This record gives sequence, structure tokens and C-alpha cells, in this order.
Amino acid sequence: MRLFSALTGLLLMALPATAEEEIVLGLSQAEVSITTNFDGSEILVYGAVKRETPIPEGAPLEVVVTVSGPSTPVMVRRKERRFGIWVNTDAVEVDRAPSFYAVVTSGPLSEVLKRTEDLRHRISIPRAIRSVGAPMDIENPAEFTEALIRVRSKSNLYQVIEDGVKVDEQTLFRAAIALPAALTEGAYDTRIFLTRSGDVVAQYETVIDVRKVGLERWLFNLAHQQAFIYGLLSLFIAIAAGWGASAVFGLLRR
Repeated sequence: MRLFSALTGLLLMALPATAEEEIVLGLSQAEVSITTNFDGSEILVYGAVKRETPIPEGAPLEVVVTVSGPSTPVMVRRKERRFGIWVNTDAVEVDRAPSFYAVVTSGPLSEVLKRTEDLRHRISIPRAIRSVGAPMDIENPAEFTEALIRVRSKSNLYQVIEDGVKVDEQTLFRAAIALPAALTEGAYDTRIFLTRSGDVVAQYETVIDVRKVGLERWLFNLAHQQAFIYGLLSLFIAIAAGWGASAVFGLLRR
């Protein structure tokens, strides 16, 4: 009997421990439709923490939310002023960079997330960008990734919003993420991390679907599937617009 009890105890110790805290998530909208007059949108991420035990004592609960658009290779070029004009000198291809990336946290990112956890889960913007290597003759290749982040941050395509997640009683949380007008169509991976003392204790993943609809969808399909017809249509519209403008100016002169 004692042997059976000992074996049972060892077996229970070998089994993986169940998570003490789990995420129950909601989204204000799981789909975003891009129309001809689309000027951006806002996604409300809200949820709760499900527990089987009382709230752990010690470090408070922190929440990190990330939203990542489709990733593609990006060519980044360095310009220098030579003989009075700006010319492209060096170029580095970043292997994969998200078209949109937002990080929203319940506190300063450096305090709610350890660097080792950032490396493991690729949460911060620099970690979300994959740049394996650059040509040997390129000096300071890291500057190209920094330039990409800087340019896209100015366009609101890369966002870091600290203290943007509101946490109530270490159980309920909510965050608002602004999506700019210049969105790339595709699946936007959404991740939520619960952390304590900088360590990730739970995470949850879902997807926000961003699609073109209506006239925007029709023009997109026409341009990619019927390029010749799209070119003729564009030429016709340009001629019609020019003729219309000429007719209007003719009437104004009379």
C-alpha cells in the first residue's frame, strides 16, 4: 500500500501543472471592413482572468496586448546627399516585418515584461521584426531596422502604448487599439499576456480579420486578376476626367 501511494505521488508530480490563471477574452469586433471611405477603426479588447484559486499574493497582475498585421519582406534603403542631391547608397532587406504592430501594456513595458520573456515571445516591436543578416559591406545594419521602426511609427503603423490597459481588481482588463487608415488586408494576430514580476504566467491568442469590401474589393481583385482591363479602365477614367475638366473651363470662359 505504501509503495502504491509513493508511486501515485511520483506520478502526480510528473504531470504538468494546470494554469492557475486563464484568460477569457472578448473583442468589440472580430472583423474590420475596408471601404472606399475607410479612415481607420478602433478595436476594444476586453477580458477577465479565470481562477480556480484565490488571487496570488505578491506582485500585482500586469497585462500586455499585441496586435500584429501580415508580415512581409521590406527593402530599406539609406540615402546620402551627394553633389547637392539625395541618392540611395546602401540597401538591406528585412526578412519579415509586420505591416502593423501595436503593443499596449498596463504599465511601463520594461517593468511589466522581462527581457528574457520578450526574447521568448517576441513581444516588443524590435523583437517582432525578423532581420537575419545584411551584406558584409554594410556598416551598422541595425540602423536599417531602426529606420523602418521610426518611419512606421510616424505613420502610426507601429505603436507602443504604455499604461493603455486598464486592470480592475486584478481580474478585469480592457484596452483600446486604434487602427490607422493605411491597413494591409489579412489576418491580424492578437495576443494577450498576463505577467507577474515580469514573467508571463498565461497567454491567449486570437485573430482579427481585415478585408476590403464593396468597390474597394472589386478594384483590388480587378487590379490583381485582370491587370489589362484595370489599365484600360484607369486610362478611360483619366481621359474622361481630363475631358470633363476641359469642358468645365470652357463653360467658365464664356
